[in-house]
Amino acid sequence: MWSTKCERLSLFQNRLIILIVIAFIIMHLMFYLTDEKLKTPERKSWEKVQYDKKFVLVTGGAGFVGHHVIMRLKQDNINVIGTDNFNDYYNVSLKYLRSNISGVVQHVDVCDLKKMTEIIATKKITHVIHLAAQAGVRYSLTNPQAYVKSNVECFVQLLETLKNTGIPLIYASSSSVYGKNTNIPFSEDHPVVQPASLYAATKRENELLAHVYWNLYKQRSVGLRFFTVYGPLGRPDMAYFSFAKNIFKGLPIPVFNFGKLSRDFTYIDDIVNGIIKCIDVKYDYEILNLGRGEPQSLMQFIKTIEDIAGKKAVLDFKEMVKGDVLVTYADVSKAKASIGYSPNVSLKDGLTRFISWYKLYSNQPK
Repeated sequence: MWSTKCERLSLFQNRLIILIVIAFIIMHLMFYLTDEKLKTPERKSWEKVQYDKKFVLVTGGAGFVGHHVIMRLKQDNINVIGTDNFNDYYNVSLKYLRSNISGVVQHVDVCDLKKMTEIIATKKITHVIHLAAQAGVRYSLTNPQAYVKSNVECFVQLLETLKNTGIPLIYASSSSVYGKNTNIPFSEDHPVVQPASLYAATKRENELLAHVYWNLYKQRSVGLRFFTVYGPLGRPDMAYFSFAKNIFKGLPIPVFNFGKLSRDFTYIDDIVNGIIKCIDVKYDYEILNLGRGEPQSLMQFIKTIEDIAGKKAVLDFKEMVKGDVLVTYADVSKAKASIGYSPNVSLKDGLTRFISWYKLYSNQPK
């Protein structure tokens, strides 16, 4: 009898899980079908707010962007704590290097509801900057489950943690949400219904879920669509990092679509400035582009690295990779008008700073 009851309970649980999954898929499809109607609220002006005592939580604090955000907050004498799960998507020693430099990152997964709730309560957090995510377009082709878990499920968990706290959320979206859009420059008002990769779809899902939580719980959030961020202490899987590494070693660098690609390369300091400017602004639900607004061809990008490094690259021309796009180009007029965003680091200056750092980093014992 006991065995029969257990079997019935197990069958009921399995059916319940299936129904939940089906409901989630239907909700996802409905959002995409109605995407053109889902516009961000028009803001004639954003209200500037002052907090007596800020305490910022940065998720993904040992990551590339997260580290630089933490260092900027510390420079500005703002209380900050970081969390990171220190996964091994790329060499984890670089994450520990960043963590050791900042000195404020705890080994906590953003999906850990209990620990995240504890940090928010005990530290009296006033703002959350969510930068923890599974990054990389090409990696998503072979590891889709990692993206659904980190970028969707954990994002929902964070929204659940925040929904009754009144704490505003600043989170990283991505320029990849524009996907196959051919209308350039990319504007926040353009429909984003043609993602070219699973990574892009998960970042768009973040924006949709943030809208749901504003609609249901008045959870305030601003999603920032980053455009090809580069700079010191960057991710080794990014093109500029691997290009520099191979150029200095005399190894071939892969040049996809035979070099016929353009990207809106944006220096890390400009991205961080945009993020920081969102802290003192009161918003409801918002989406902003953060880019340079000046796309560069891949071949010009490589030539700039060659000139700075003083070495010629060995080019290995390849066909375009699935999930990639031909061009990214940010219209940053909305960010300029609403938060005073003003990117000012040129590609040459930014790559010069990166190469200077890379020479020191590559000569360190690993």
